[in-house]
Amino acid sequence: MPETLTFLGIESSCDDTAAAVVRDGSDGPAILSSVVQGQTRLHAGFGGVVPEIAARAHAERLDHCVEQALAEAGVGLSDLDGIAVTAGPGLIGGVLSGVMCAKGLSAGTGLPFVGVNHLAGHALTPRLTDGLKFPYLLLLVSGGHCQFLIVNGATDYRRIGGTIDDAPGEAFDKAARLLGLNQPGGPEIEQAAKAGDPDRFALPRPLLDRPGCDLSFSGLKTALLRARDGLVAQQGGLTRQDQADLSASFQSAVCDVLTEKSRRAIALYLDLQPDEPAFAVAGGVAANMEIRAGLKALCDKAGVAFVAPPLALCTDNGAMIAYAGIERFRLGLLDDMALSARPRWPLDDTAAPQLGSGRKGAKA
Repeated sequence: MPETLTFLGIESSCDDTAAAVVRDGSDGPAILSSVVQGQTRLHAGFGGVVPEIAARAHAERLDHCVEQALAEAGVGLSDLDGIAVTAGPGLIGGVLSGVMCAKGLSAGTGLPFVGVNHLAGHALTPRLTDGLKFPYLLLLVSGGHCQFLIVNGATDYRRIGGTIDDAPGEAFDKAARLLGLNQPGGPEIEQAAKAGDPDRFALPRPLLDRPGCDLSFSGLKTALLRARDGLVAQQGGLTRQDQADLSASFQSAVCDVLTEKSRRAIALYLDLQPDEPAFAVAGGVAANMEIRAGLKALCDKAGVAFVAPPLALCTDNGAMIAYAGIERFRLGLLDDMALSARPRWPLDDTAAPQLGSGRKGAKA
């Protein structure tokens, strides 16, 4: 196997169509290009992502994203050593679009291809950006997922906690809709909160009275709804200051929960006595600066290195998929035309399913 590998990465698990080229060699990995085409405008009128619309948009855009990524990287298909593609978990129509695109490219060029777990892409991003050594602790926090993972290797993950209901990103989106803010909700809540008083509303911090690292955000969302309805009943609607204060109170509650649960997770991780202890955060919610600041302060106090990817690599992108594909390829893990798109694909398949994982099993 050559020391230097150049991979194309394809990502289409939700509402971002993405492609990227990553090269990994003796000097470490480098992102040669990263193209992301969002779909916010397509879904704006529906209050959330519509799977059928997302899948059609992926099918229309994938080849253009790939072509642009190759052009920006200054490489052709013949310069690649392989193709990596998100094979799950995610919205099945979008995942299938990406998998079929990768299969077509592989069949036409003879290049090997690797199916990547979307969550592994996020989980391995700290190695792409900061060269973290195994094992490290990861908080994967996004629109569809929230879990604490001890990352022992590119294919070795131990889950020590996670959400039993809503993911934080989902909770932010729902909170934004309750407050009449735009989507996606995370950035809107964060922006509104800058002018708000986080102490005006006494929102709950769910599950902090229970041991362990599991989280819950559904009750917090309900408490926000009741606070909003109380204001509407009293004054007939919400002022801009009400929106800001509710946003700040909600964001503060999420931050407190994530920080305390992270403190417990760090304690469990440190029991393993890692040589270079590090705590990484990844996923779309990792772009929230208040949450980042709270987690960094926690790590500074615990004497653990804190790693957060650049904001552009927190949300879905092809670079993380390309790099995760390279890691799997170096382990001799390849796929063939029998690769299937998977709506559910837990990183730690030995862990018991979380509450609320559904009749078909754990999503992640």
